[in-house]
Amino acid sequence: MSKSRKSIPANLIWFEIPADKPERAQKFYSAMFGWKVKPFPGMEGKYWHIDTGGKDDMPDGGMMPRACPGQPITNYIRVPSVTKGMAKVKKLGGRVCKPKTGVPGMGYFAICLDTEKNMFALWEVDMKAK
Repeated sequence: MSKSRKSIPANLIWFEIPADKPERAQKFYSAMFGWKVKPFPGMEGKYWHIDTGGKDDMPDGGMMPRACPGQPITNYIRVPSVTKGMAKVKKLGGRVCKPKTGVPGMGYFAICLDTEKNMFALWEVDMKAK
């Protein structure tokens, strides 16, 4: 890589698993990997936190009812700026499917597709997000 090209420092920080039957999926992932799946506070029946049991540098995740047929697992990648990340996605030939969206008190995310139509999300930590 040439010195003039700047990459976005990024790491995987979260994943989401859509499920047709969340209770069945929770049993599967708990038995398979020993993950602890509990309702996300304030979102009971709509979203669950997945505790992978890893150290702080290992991502946890979430589970929710599948929103549409074929909805894939989505990996969230931490970036310094969702706005700049979205611009880079577009510049590199990808697509922004859901623009910058706030999660109050946590940060911002955007859902994107790469050039091969794989879904991923950008995540920016910002405790002041609204």
